[in-house]
Amino acid sequence: MAAAGGTQPPQLPQLLERDPYLAPFETDFQRRYSLFYNRLRNIEENEGGLDKFSKSYKTFGVNQFVDGGIYCKEWAPGAEAVFLAGDFNGWNPFSHPYKKMEYGKWELFIPPGQDGYPSVPHGSKLKVVIRAQNGDLLYRISPWARYVARDEGKVNYDWVHWNPPQSYIHKHPSPKRLKSLRIYESHVGIASPEGKIASYKNFTYNVLPRIKDLGYNCVQLMAIMEHAYYASFGYQVTSFFAASSRYGTPDDLKEMIDVAHSMGITVLLDVVHSHASKNSEDGLNKFDGTDSCFFHSGPKGTHQLWDSRLFDYANWEVLRFLLSNLRMWIEDYRFDGFRFDGITSMLYHHHGIGTGFSGDYNEYFGLHVDEDALCYLMLANHMINFLHPECITIAEDVSGMPALCRPVAEGGGGFDYRLAMAIPDKWIEIIKELKDEDWNMGNIVYTLTNRRYDEKYIAYAESHDQALVGDKTLAFRLMDAEMYTNMSVLSPLTPVIDRGIQLHKMIRLITHALGGESYLNFMGNEFGHPEWLDFPRKGNNESYHYARRQFNLTEDHLLRYRFLNSFDRDMNKLEERFGWLASPPAFVSEKHESNKVIAFERAGLIFIFNFHPYQSYVDYRVGIETPGKYPFLYCFALIVKYKILLDSDAAEYGGHQRLDHSTEYFSEEYPHNYRPNSLMVYIPSRVAIVLQNMDI
Repeated sequence: MAAAGGTQPPQLPQLLERDPYLAPFETDFQRRYSLFYNRLRNIEENEGGLDKFSKSYKTFGVNQFVDGGIYCKEWAPGAEAVFLAGDFNGWNPFSHPYKKMEYGKWELFIPPGQDGYPSVPHGSKLKVVIRAQNGDLLYRISPWARYVARDEGKVNYDWVHWNPPQSYIHKHPSPKRLKSLRIYESHVGIASPEGKIASYKNFTYNVLPRIKDLGYNCVQLMAIMEHAYYASFGYQVTSFFAASSRYGTPDDLKEMIDVAHSMGITVLLDVVHSHASKNSEDGLNKFDGTDSCFFHSGPKGTHQLWDSRLFDYANWEVLRFLLSNLRMWIEDYRFDGFRFDGITSMLYHHHGIGTGFSGDYNEYFGLHVDEDALCYLMLANHMINFLHPECITIAEDVSGMPALCRPVAEGGGGFDYRLAMAIPDKWIEIIKELKDEDWNMGNIVYTLTNRRYDEKYIAYAESHDQALVGDKTLAFRLMDAEMYTNMSVLSPLTPVIDRGIQLHKMIRLITHALGGESYLNFMGNEFGHPEWLDFPRKGNNESYHYARRQFNLTEDHLLRYRFLNSFDRDMNKLEERFGWLASPPAFVSEKHESNKVIAFERAGLIFIFNFHPYQSYVDYRVGIETPGKYPFLYCFALIVKYKILLDSDAAEYGGHQRLDHSTEYFSEEYPHNYRPNSLMVYIPSRVAIVLQNMDI
């Protein structure tokens, strides 16, 4: 599995040719690749290869042999002695000592019982007992624990040995690698209208069919890696190899993923390798009694804002732990890839704290870059691409580091996609600070199209970040308090609700069609979920009222939420048919400031947006590349046999029905806006339409 090209990135010339402004930083790319190459070579020479090295989850922790014997292995370099205690030995802290090995490793073999049954039964509780350097006995959960649970009324989690007689057997193959993603960002625990923690089973049978119906082909799961504090949204991980028990068992999660695969849905894990919880009783912190096991020692090992521990990515055993963690989620649970959270914090020694990124290339190179962390990400992507080329990796990086989504062979980070994080910020800025008449069409287009050439971006109008308490979703920013009183079709359509519904659809469509090579939506936001998201905590009296998703709102035909839900579904179904996300970037022919009109072509379709709050245009000329006859684009609805128009002003989307769907528009050989042909359309105010050439 060695990388090609020796210590020099073999395809670096292609990267520099693509972006000549990177040429002054050629030595940086060479140094980064050299670090990656040498680490990979050391793993090959000393561990029998990256394949074996990253399968350490099968030997570390507690693993059971076929004959019922138990093999235990831990890395605890600061420990004076290590023992295993639990239900199986009456919690005797000294009866089962580990044997000390080289490099801070410890191992223990427990033979099977006389009757052939495992000596450590399935479902029994365990602890690794560490004798620290000061003589204290520390009861710890293994960093490799596969299942941890918290008894009612207790604060800390317990390690539960998970080895059922019959584990869930996957029945369905993983979907083929997608050309583009329509991602439904999800949290299992809030995926119910009820004020409680929802389950994997609920998601399997109630939410996955909804995701499929909405036209999403990928679900990105948050808060799966076990986290003791529910309100952390899953970003303070305590047990990296354990699927959260608050939603159900590991087999429940495996079934959920299997059912998703049966529907053709790709499943991504929101993986948190950027930091870890400071918990020590039920977390990684001070596992061996020192502050340097897995993490940097001293202030360097603590994130100032997150109050969490920071991994030492140069450490051999940390690399083993994190790479094996990725392998386990892919091979045991059948996840199809990862969204790597908090990449910006990893990439820089300053962790992005108090730092603004202007796009100056000097911000991405130099001593402030944590090249050990970058090397880990390169190793992770190299491993995934080699062993599981069907898997997808996404980087959440706000800094915009160049080449993060270029192959490792070019000196890049190796990611497939990066999140277009400037887009939701731009929509918030526009809605908060500008009157509708002052919206800048050029600035909107610039933000949606300003991405690095040949690096794939995931566009989104909003994610979970905007839904959290303290912020507002787009729907809530647009309609605010009136969502409580005027979302019923029995009440008058007020100007605020009308504006909110129309702009909500237009913002999502233009982001979807113009903003990237994939698209993401956070669950519930597709239909303008009211209010905010807030997990139970002391500050809200441990209430679950805001920790839920009221999907039932879309099923009530007296509420206007169903209009937004229908538009989102048909928008996704349209992309599924024509594949604009996998097509080359759009050609924008118009961004007219006074008219508030944006027009562009992508995937053979014409997209026209009129953001003007009150001005409609009859016989509005739009430049096009290909001559032909353009009726409105039709798409087939589910079940029903008649065709419906994709027009944001249609009645089924809560529009005003100002367009005649039988109208045909004929192109002319009349150049307009640097396009050789054009056509005339009627485009009402606050309306988006999509046209298809019917002669092709």
